[in-house]
Amino acid sequence: MENPTLMILLLYQQDLVEKCFPEEARNQSHIQEKLRASDYMEALRLADEGLSSDDQSLKLYRAKANCGLRRFTDALTDLDILCCLRPNWTEGFFRKGDVLLEMGQQKDAIIQFQRCLQLQADFVPAKSQIKKVLEAQGVSVPEDVHCMFQAVCDYLKEPYPITTLSGSQGPGMQILTDMSITLFGTKVKHDTSTECCLSLCQAVSFLPAAEDEDDMMMRREDGNRQREQTLSVLTVSDFECPLCIRLFYEPVTTPCGHTFCKNCIERSLDHNLRCPLCKQPLQEYFKNRKYNPTVLLQDIVVELFPSQLSERKQVHDAEMAELNQSNLTKDIPIFVCTVAYPGVPCPLHIFEPRYRLMMRRCMDTGTKKFGMCSYEHGEGFAGYGCMLEIHGLELLPDGRSFVDAVGRDGYHTADIEYLEDLKVDGHDLEVLQSLHDSVYQQAQDWYQRLSSRVREQIIRQYGSMPDKEDDIQGQAWCWWLLSVFQLDPAYQTTVLSLTSLNERLGHLRLVLQYSSQS
Repeated sequence: MENPTLMILLLYQQDLVEKCFPEEARNQSHIQEKLRASDYMEALRLADEGLSSDDQSLKLYRAKANCGLRRFTDALTDLDILCCLRPNWTEGFFRKGDVLLEMGQQKDAIIQFQRCLQLQADFVPAKSQIKKVLEAQGVSVPEDVHCMFQAVCDYLKEPYPITTLSGSQGPGMQILTDMSITLFGTKVKHDTSTECCLSLCQAVSFLPAAEDEDDMMMRREDGNRQREQTLSVLTVSDFECPLCIRLFYEPVTTPCGHTFCKNCIERSLDHNLRCPLCKQPLQEYFKNRKYNPTVLLQDIVVELFPSQLSERKQVHDAEMAELNQSNLTKDIPIFVCTVAYPGVPCPLHIFEPRYRLMMRRCMDTGTKKFGMCSYEHGEGFAGYGCMLEIHGLELLPDGRSFVDAVGRDGYHTADIEYLEDLKVDGHDLEVLQSLHDSVYQQAQDWYQRLSSRVREQIIRQYGSMPDKEDDIQGQAWCWWLLSVFQLDPAYQTTVLSLTSLNERLGHLRLVLQYSSQS
């Protein structure tokens, strides 16, 4: 059998395989060296010597060696058995197709390549081989997989779709059809050539067949002891993320084969769209953003290091809780850019890595809020700003994003205090109402005097001028007017920091008077 633990670890990294299975790894390494040197006879000898009833993985190397020796029927025999044991193994069917091509059996090869695309629609090598074969026959091959299937079926003169798992009717399939065969001590009867290979997989055990229940129990105990001995050589350090140097949490594996914590690779890709270890480009990986967890690696960590994983999860949860402050007053993320105002749309184009991280954290924690302040020389950012709420976030393929945010009331963080306007009543409220109505009318007159082209530009960017509200101490139109005027950021911050509507209206009146004169 192909050792299941070995198969799991192969998804992670080769050094773990060598650590757990030193003898098997050395043997496979020697065979690979012989294959690279085209010493196929020696590779075949080593594969035959290392092949055992409970490890069929060397049959793949034996098939390669037989191909090199042009013993294609023998190669197909091994590949057929392996594909039956692993009916979803795309590469196995692809290798069968290549062997059939070498034998000149193009139609049988095409069926194998089509099977690859049924298992994995984006399997590029199979697409390339189908195009190569059909175009050599003068057949036009479309890029779309379903259209490609139809072109293949037209070429084969068979109904669409082809659903046989094996698809091979060449010499290599004869061992699996119309005869009884014995694999690993288990006899399997195949009556017709149309029987699906999956039935063989269901009938044939990966382990040598046990003669009785006691034999099965002894075999299971031996397997458990061997497994415990194998896994005992592994330590937590074998499962550490190379970026954070901590136990993997939500591990994901890149197309180049390297594994990282999900958060770690996301932060790395904020800065550079290349693998942090081998520097292979990861633009397509980032574009798709399919950070699916490496489930088998997760299972290993859960089984071998449950207490360490629990501690790692507590650290992660604590970090997320720190980012998700319920009262939104402590360590608020600050976007240092410009002055924003309550109730006024503030579209943003995010491209700096630190702010990409900030936006992702705001979305992941569910707060969807951050502070916006203008830059202030010597201080980093102004002492007054506006809280923004994210209404929408559009991610672009290269990592940039467009953020649709509206003002409500590494990257910088700050402890904040919310400001409220001073409430007035009685005679002071009457005076304030009169001033409010006067300045609003002045603003309307200014707005109407603008050309239609300028008004359209303002509406596109800031929306229409808000109506006057019944509660003058809400006055959204004040913030709208301040955002429309292209004022000095320091002056904008000063007006934003005022808690007196009377003073704010006074500043607006001066700005309107100056604007009308100019």
